[in-house]
Amino acid sequence: MEFRIERSALTEAVAWAARVLPVRSPVPVLGGLLLDTEDGRLRVSGLDYEASARIDVEAAEVVRPGKVLVMGRRLHDICKVLPEGPVECAVEGSRFTVSVDGARFGLSVLPLDDYPALPSLPRVRGAVEAAAFASAVADVAVAAGRDDTLPALTGIRLGLDAEAGTMTLAATDRYRFAVRTLPWKAADSDGESADVLVSARRLTEIARSLGRSGLVSVALDAGSAGFEHAGMRTTVRLLEGRLPRHDKLFAMEGPAVAVVDRARLVEAVKRVSVVADGDSPVQMAFSAADNSVHLQAGYEDDVASQRLPATLEGAREITVAFNPGYLADALASFEEPSLRLLLMGAGQRALITGGGEGPESEAHRHLLMSVKPQLA
Repeated sequence: MEFRIERSALTEAVAWAARVLPVRSPVPVLGGLLLDTEDGRLRVSGLDYEASARIDVEAAEVVRPGKVLVMGRRLHDICKVLPEGPVECAVEGSRFTVSVDGARFGLSVLPLDDYPALPSLPRVRGAVEAAAFASAVADVAVAAGRDDTLPALTGIRLGLDAEAGTMTLAATDRYRFAVRTLPWKAADSDGESADVLVSARRLTEIARSLGRSGLVSVALDAGSAGFEHAGMRTTVRLLEGRLPRHDKLFAMEGPAVAVVDRARLVEAVKRVSVVADGDSPVQMAFSAADNSVHLQAGYEDDVASQRLPATLEGAREITVAFNPGYLADALASFEEPSLRLLLMGAGQRALITGGGEGPESEAHRHLLMSVKPQLA
């Protein structure tokens, strides 16, 4: 094998494939990246027991086509310090060499025969806009659990509704529940609906890495999900179990409805949370009489507060309180200029949506459990 390629193209391809490599593995070859050159292109592939990644990039020149398996993280480290310019790569005996502008590195070659075959892409179910997909995954991932003893709660539900033409992403850690719905284009007119659970950490990495333009193909089978975009292909093993359904949980009868400027509320929560020790709550007291919300945090003499304009319908006044970190995460996941808060009262559910009315405001919803105010 021998080829030449621009440093930026090699570095980006190696970095993209290396993100799935295990930090530590009892099987040495799983720490390797497979480099394959043919027909003027370089393919870089990596995998572990949960995920795989493959990317195709154009090489400046393929002198001798072939395959080689090298330690992926070491190659990644080398790529990060290479000087700018065309990079010459070759297999010389039992060594893979990387040379550019007088700098030269050598890497030992791993046995190709011991490397497992990359899993094939499952059946493509359809496609979604890359930017919308990345945004939606980021919005719901904040609500995913971090406790690996409850693996289902560390996942994001990926639901495909072929009839409605929508993709639904949802995540919960039992204290909050985030849902995003976005348009979805099925691969064929009689496409099947699907409902699977994907690791939130893995799906976040995938969505970030696939780019922000064009369409992402989404593929599913009984055990894995696959995503393909602009020469990049990745698969991830599905999680077992299901998330609780959000439909009934989000249904509220006769809530008080508050509307407030999102940017000002984000800043106010950040400001008063400075005195919120540990998980002590941020209290929000809404008043219809003076069209305001009064935020307060802290205890006794160590307190902070701020008043903001806000409208309230369905009640003369209502007071709720939230974990400051959960509230900040929820508010930061929205981009609309204003937010609607559907409130049932202290210690009950609160639903945050965009400030408008109709289907668009329902596309992104974030449920939080209010706690009882404890301010003295």
